[in-house]
Amino acid sequence: MNKRIARFLTDNSPETPCLVVDLDVIAEAYASLCRHLPLARVYYAVKANPAPAIVAMLECKGANFDVASRGEIELCLQNGVTAERLSFGNTIKKEKDISFAYEAGLRLFAFDSQHELEKLARSAPGAQVFCRILVDCQGAEWPLSRKFGCAPGMAIDLLRRARELGLDPYGVSFHVGSQQTDLGQWDGAVGAAARMFSLLAEADIDLRMVNIGGGFPAHYSAEVPAIERYAQAVMAAITRHFGNHLPEIIVEPGRSLVGDAGVIQSEVVLISQKGCDDDRRWVYLDVGKFNGLAETMDESIKYRIATPGRGGRCGPVILAGPTCDSADILYEKADYRLPLGLQVGDKVEILAAGAYTASYASIGFNGFAPIRTYCI
Repeated sequence: MNKRIARFLTDNSPETPCLVVDLDVIAEAYASLCRHLPLARVYYAVKANPAPAIVAMLECKGANFDVASRGEIELCLQNGVTAERLSFGNTIKKEKDISFAYEAGLRLFAFDSQHELEKLARSAPGAQVFCRILVDCQGAEWPLSRKFGCAPGMAIDLLRRARELGLDPYGVSFHVGSQQTDLGQWDGAVGAAARMFSLLAEADIDLRMVNIGGGFPAHYSAEVPAIERYAQAVMAAITRHFGNHLPEIIVEPGRSLVGDAGVIQSEVVLISQKGCDDDRRWVYLDVGKFNGLAETMDESIKYRIATPGRGGRCGPVILAGPTCDSADILYEKADYRLPLGLQVGDKVEILAAGAYTASYASIGFNGFAPIRTYCI
């Protein structure tokens, strides 16, 4: 548990569930990433945690921002970020939102399809565009394959078409999956991008940028390598495939910057059993899939859990949220164990919960409010 967050919870006793984020932890994670990847431009993925205080702090640190919607663009502009520091990285955009972004001054846009390219040509003339390609997400705890990106062969055709439409074919992007645990995944993806650079150079199209997306981890229940090892793997792949002609590099961290900075404090609402011979307790919290813990879907992200003030012998539990939806079960297959002395009303702390929690929360499903965020 972060000492500053623990002190805040003790001193303020906020209503649960709540998310408390330590801005100093985010600032240090950002500085560390810049230190280990000095050749890359860092674009914070706002969707990971769009708290205005986080955006404002990172703006002061000189960060750039990956935005996915008009709302995120407006959030960044309202917190002092200038348009040239924004990348519209969502490949699925309404044309009116492209127009809004372009009129606001954005000139960097992602795409992965013919129709998206045509929208950009009409509403963002002359803009720099980069095409997202499909890559293997094996090893990622939260895969991002299938929905985003296109085959590299199609991407080559689309980037040729981009020039014909008056756009600037700037580069290639990919994402090896969120919470990627396999350091080798970047090599194949960078290799695919490098081959595209070579093939398009034959058509006199000079790509200049590779956007390696995110994938760097937060610290959940399983051990992960240190950030410097991720940076080494990325740069080894880029130098192996590009040699002395290094492209511009963009990285879009989200989880690795804000994940470890946040703690969710929740309360035990109910403890029950489903049968006299069932040795697994059901522990129901006041936070669940619909008000902050969406990434427990399929038990993909396994948070570390603490029970302050309750120690001693532990037993197996099934953890569930408070709503009247049978899908609101957090962990049933994973072997979570909590103290046998746990009581209704006890606090339960969900660690490394700064990313993709508050930003996923629904607006009032079953009348439960979205989780409140405190930035300290």
